[in-house]
Amino acid sequence: MTSAKKAPVCVLGTGLIGGSLLRAAVGAGYDGWGYNRSAAGARAARADGFTVTEDLPAALRRAADADALIVVAVPMPAVDHILSSIATFAPHCALTDVVSVKTPVAAAVHNHELGARYVGGHPMAGTARSGWAATDPGLFRDAVWAVGVDEGTHADPWTRVARLALDCGSVVVPVVAEEHDRAVARISHLPHVLAEALALSGAAGGDLALGLAAGSFRDGTRVAGTAPDMVRAICEPNSDALLDVLEETLTVLGAARDSLRAERTLVDLVEAGHDARQRYESARRWEITDVRPGDHNWLEDLRTAGQRGGVITRLN
Repeated sequence: MTSAKKAPVCVLGTGLIGGSLLRAAVGAGYDGWGYNRSAAGARAARADGFTVTEDLPAALRRAADADALIVVAVPMPAVDHILSSIATFAPHCALTDVVSVKTPVAAAVHNHELGARYVGGHPMAGTARSGWAATDPGLFRDAVWAVGVDEGTHADPWTRVARLALDCGSVVVPVVAEEHDRAVARISHLPHVLAEALALSGAAGGDLALGLAAGSFRDGTRVAGTAPDMVRAICEPNSDALLDVLEETLTVLGAARDSLRAERTLVDLVEAGHDARQRYESARRWEITDVRPGDHNWLEDLRTAGQRGGVITRLN
């Protein structure tokens, strides 16, 4: 990692992800401040020694004066309002986000004519808790942080976003928005849907079923403990990709049901699922070292490397 001076960071939204990012960035030596719509949340952050205001224009004016990297860390329904304010008060700042879906955010960014300095981002980290009280500067340690390499992305803001992710303890996976959204529908958004359904199934068994429930039920329903409005904000903006993978999963479950009914066996599902889990456990990351942001064809090279499981652990 380089020893270049770290650019300031302005985090808009200091809930679990945004607040943890602010904590991690300040802990890594960044000059950082934030905005939070909730006065109680802002007060809690200030009580812990962080500069967080309920005055969005003030936070953005400071970002414009300092040439800060702005991080949008609000749920998707609030993104448009935040981008409108950025366009008014800090239109020339480098811009990223930590929203769990990328294509709708990118479209909104371009609608507000902020695309020239934008780089999509998504740290693959979180808990079922929310709000400033849940924030943790170690949340991103050893996590994967998706950083966009969509057409038109510029090297300078990309490098700033990647450096921030690395300084927060993550590894960077380069990915384009559409491919990111299809992937997270499978490994993030569908698990939320399945966890809710599993929680319903367990509760339908009454006190006896819940009293017998152990590790597999606990682990399978963990994310069902997330606030319902947050789950909707995560999953619903990715509805097209989620519908595709949900249909695929229902087909798999339907085949398992038919096999169990006709032959009293789950052999196909169990063996295929076991093999898929083994593939996940044996997957190995490899380090991308031969692509320099700004070089010829660098975006396509990073996209291809990310598709093949490559990650970035340091910037030269």
